[in-house]
Amino acid sequence: MKRKLIGSGSAFEDQIGYSRAVVAGNMIFVSGTTGYDYETMTISEDIVEQTEQCIRNIDSALHEADSALVDIVRVTYILPESGEFEKCWPVLKKYFGRIKPAATMISAGLADHKMKIEIEVTAVKPN
Repeated sequence: MKRKLIGSGSAFEDQIGYSRAVVAGNMIFVSGTTGYDYETMTISEDIVEQTEQCIRNIDSALHEADSALVDIVRVTYILPESGEFEKCWPVLKKYFGRIKPAATMISAGLADHKMKIEIEVTAVKPN
């Protein structure tokens, strides 16, 4: 099976040794993605804005894999403060409301205190 590695330009990828996404056959595994704007390496203090940026970053990786948000079948949300999750719901519904992927929300510490949400997805490209 052919593998394709996709990077975002984030310094974290080189420092830690991972890819933003890995394409294996018709499956795409997108790493936990935060709300950093990788062009400016800045992050908003607002969890809703971070959520929007997470999805833009995921969409960009999927696009590079010849895929799209509509191909997402699984999503995992990771938040340090579980009580903040409800603030994200309108953004998540906007992008995933029709797709309805299988989903899990986990409360756990993230690599940087500025990060308020991290989103990981798996997508399957149609044959």
